Amino acid sequence: IVRVLSGLPESIIAAACARSGQRVLHVDSRNYYGGNWASFSFSGLLSWIKENQQKTDINDEREDWRRLILETEEVICLSKKDKTIQHVEDFCFGDQDSAQDVEEAGALPKLPVFGASGAEGVAQESEEECPPVKSALPGAESREPGEATGTEPASAVEGNDPEITSETASSHSTALGESALELGKTGAASSEISAQEPKKITYSQIVREGRRFNIDLVSKLLYSRGLLIDLLIKSNVSRYAEFKNATRVLAFREGKVEQVPCSRADVFNSRQLAMVEKRMLMKFLTFCLDYEQHPDEYQDYENSTFAQFLRTRKLTPSLQHFILHSIAMVSETDCSTVEGLQATKKFLQCLGRYGNTPFLFPLYGQGEIPQCFCRMCAVFGGIYCLRHSVQCLVVDKESGRCKAIVDHFGQRISANYFIVEDSYLSESVGTNVCYRQISRAVLITDQSVLNTDSEQQVSILTVPPVDLGKPAVCVIELCSSTMTCMKDSYLVHLTCPSTKTAREDLEPVVQKLFNLNTEKETENEELEKPRVLWAVYFNMRDSSGIDKNSYDGLPSNVYVCSGPDSALGNDCAVKQAETIFQEMFPTEEFCPPPPNPEDIIYDEDEVATEESGFSNSPETKPEPSAEEGSSGGSTAVKKEDNEE
Repeated sequence: IVRVLSGLPESIIAAACARSGQRVLHVDSRNYYGGNWASFSFSGLLSWIKENQQKTDINDEREDWRRLILETEEVICLSKKDKTIQHVEDFCFGDQDSAQDVEEAGALPKLPVFGASGAEGVAQESEEECPPVKSALPGAESREPGEATGTEPASAVEGNDPEITSETASSHSTALGESALELGKTGAASSEISAQEPKKITYSQIVREGRRFNIDLVSKLLYSRGLLIDLLIKSNVSRYAEFKNATRVLAFREGKVEQVPCSRADVFNSRQLAMVEKRMLMKFLTFCLDYEQHPDEYQDYENSTFAQFLRTRKLTPSLQHFILHSIAMVSETDCSTVEGLQATKKFLQCLGRYGNTPFLFPLYGQGEIPQCFCRMCAVFGGIYCLRHSVQCLVVDKESGRCKAIVDHFGQRISANYFIVEDSYLSESVGTNVCYRQISRAVLITDQSVLNTDSEQQVSILTVPPVDLGKPAVCVIELCSSTMTCMKDSYLVHLTCPSTKTAREDLEPVVQKLFNLNTEKETENEELEKPRVLWAVYFNMRDSSGIDKNSYDGLPSNVYVCSGPDSALGNDCAVKQAETIFQEMFPTEEFCPPPPNPEDIIYDEDEVATEESGFSNSPETKPEPSAEEGSSGGSTAVKKEDNEE
């Protein structure tokens, strides 16, 4: 029996353990999956912000559970409050008072507290009123991918376009008379004006459409040939998710945002580069693809930085900037030559598998990935308990191994292996551990940082550090077709390793790229910038790369997983999950593909009862639904294979 607590690595381990036949219990004190890898609606994120801004610790005075501890045992108490998030600051750049009485569309009505009978009556009425709201919501959600045709390579969502009905209605209305024609002219004129000026989005509108938002706590992209994509395909977990290709890579140079040519076609079609620069760039990128075969060209610079090596290749300053910050995406001061060449090669190898850029983004946000593995675990019998905190680990004094956990109900649960996220460990266990920090910011804006003909762009931008020694800032901008924000808005994630608080690290970059003023500025430069409607800054703990031996007094069968790291991809989480799984079960395969329903062989007794038509056992019922589930998800897997 394996006990698991929270996070993406833990979710992968839980799925792998359940797939290998282990009994898995996933316990989490939070009321959502994924821990710091989760995503929230707008109202959910506001609740999360409020919770993390409260400094009070949770004091549980009940000591009933201590009577369950034997004399031959000792306990390792776990932390009762998550301290991985710090310095949370949120800002609204609109009229916040106007949203006081605004209700979130599609949310369940709040029940007034009358008494048992009165509450039941209200609940029955709300059940009758809720279905139209719920039925309207999926239709509204399916409109956005329908409107984004041509930019949805991995989406199979279909929906009726409401614009068709509105166009036919307008055509009927224009046939009613001259007055209607005049109204049509004025309407056309106003639409031209609105096309020139961006539609103003209010804070009350964001609150009302809060369920359109899926805001990730951690901002990452998936490399198309990265470890996570390979694992999703191998384990067939990809059937539970859909992905969208990142459409463009941007660069910030000389105060302006530019698009970076990635593929061979982009390089030769680019108007930013002269013909000589195009040849230089293609020659260097060709060298990077097989740089190991030409050690004589870089071995003299192995002790130099990648930036210094680029200067020796006779590349122009603009090409050096593109390669360093937008292709290799490495530090100008800390990255060695070999590390830079490896990063460039990885970028180039991922090109062309699913699109013009090396990156994929999951629809509905990065928080979908832990839930996909949670679903895989549940299919094979894993049990999940949310809002279920753990008081302590019970350790046998003689063997030094962990025997059980005690939950907040005072219930003792035995197990053989324990996987725990470091956020659950108390300060006394991590006294010798020095954690790094990640600075994060999430913005809701009204325009893209680089406007083009298509509004539906998923962009990644690296902003070089302002001062030497400061980290570069990774900016990921998501459009509404990613199902992470409402129509006519953009969700922008900023991430960098921390040097100070998140606001101090990231606000200078926000001021460069966006307009933070609520009133319109007279300067043209400010008018061109996207306007920030709402923003939140916070610091997140980065515990990646910390050895288990750094934690004091942990038993050998307790495994610690780290939270999100500051890297763009998810390779660290996948490597960590595979390493821990192989330590626990060295003879088992890590996340093998599940069997096809038609390949499952049943016992003769089960087949006989099925044929007789008297089978009502829960063991035989799930098989048809499993078959339906596999057929429903097969399109995504086939699509993955075809695109590959």
